[in-house]
Amino acid sequence: MSLSDPIADMLTRVRNALRSRHKTVNVRASKVCEGACRVLKEEGYIEDYTRIEDGKQGLLRVYLKYGPMGQDVMTELKRVSRPGRRVYSGVDDLPKPINGLGIAVVSTSLGVLSDRQCREKKVGGEVLCEII
Repeated sequence: MSLSDPIADMLTRVRNALRSRHKTVNVRASKVCEGACRVLKEEGYIEDYTRIEDGKQGLLRVYLKYGPMGQDVMTELKRVSRPGRRVYSGVDDLPKPINGLGIAVVSTSLGVLSDRQCREKKVGGEVLCEII
């Protein structure tokens, strides 16, 4: 079975696991999904992630993070650019979810970066998703 949008699939699996209060969730591995997981880890939205080889495409095991009282760290995961409508932004036009309290995950020529890293490196790209 082919999957036309692996990023949306990853966000949906993480969203469902958060609502069910799971500690981990497995998603299909791809370079873009692994880059997005790296950004989420650097920004403090997930504990960690590991790559699991299964002889095929591979899996990413994402270790979810909750607050000290069990509250969600991520309240909204929204896909911005999708296969039917790509959304590109220059460095000056990058979104700031909730005025900088959330992050936007951007695919650039330097790899997958957060909107803050894009502003530091002065590079734009395709806005993959917004995390609040």
